[in-house]
Amino acid sequence: MMATPTAPARRLAVSLLGSVLLSGCHATTPAHQNPTSTPPAIADSRTVATQPAATGPGLTPSQRLTALADTVTATPGDTTTALTYLHTQSWTSATNAITRTDLRQWRRDTDGSGQEAIRRLPDLPGLNHQPERHESALFTQAPETTTEHLSGGLHPYLPEPLPDDAPTLAAMLAPRELANEPAYPRLLANGVVALATTQYLNQAQRATSLRVLAAIPGITYRGQSADIVGRAGLTFTITADGSTSELLVNPDSGEILAAHERLSGRRPGLFSAVLILERGHTTDAGTTLRP
Repeated sequence: MMATPTAPARRLAVSLLGSVLLSGCHATTPAHQNPTSTPPAIADSRTVATQPAATGPGLTPSQRLTALADTVTATPGDTTTALTYLHTQSWTSATNAITRTDLRQWRRDTDGSGQEAIRRLPDLPGLNHQPERHESALFTQAPETTTEHLSGGLHPYLPEPLPDDAPTLAAMLAPRELANEPAYPRLLANGVVALATTQYLNQAQRATSLRVLAAIPGITYRGQSADIVGRAGLTFTITADGSTSELLVNPDSGEILAAHERLSGRRPGLFSAVLILERGHTTDAGTTLRP
């Protein structure tokens, strides 16, 4: 993911979707869902009149995510335009080390031009690392490199406008021909994370992406928790194809706050982790959403 220093957003998406041929599927199947040899159906739940609260008791993971999708609230960025602004911090496995990157990106969605500001901490040897709170704060002490991109230099993960129904979006994130492969749940989850880390998702798009997550085979709910910078959310996990991915979702806005993936097998350890710290729209490159 960190192979090309001038395009960190695309590296993140590629890394999150990499290693799909890992051997040894470890998929889990919750009690409410039986294994199937046919492609799982992704239901568009907006026809359901009433949904229980996403944090209510007794819900399956799919029901919880569907309830959240039906009730996501708007954010300030949903009603503004101009430059798309994203601020992420990522930890990514290289050959024998963990790379650490802070990325702020401003992109003009009309032509793909914009600016990126990157800070990097020294690589950590080995792969068995868990990101810690103090690391996030250390990025402010690292030197910053700014790159200007001409028209076409910055690209979203998927072209806009995104489809407003879950089945179509899921097909764009992971080919349906792979639905019987061990990697399929992982591809869907990582595709949703890649979307959230490379482009702004408005209220409707966040709801659609949550419906994609709701249909992932074997997804589980781990309760409420917080990321390393203290933001609380609902935790969902997907174990498949020799990896376990964990996503932290804001229970009000439906935004993905953080995600990380760990590998098992011959080389266990951290595969990738990301914090989505800010997202929205600004009027000028270099302008942030908060001081």
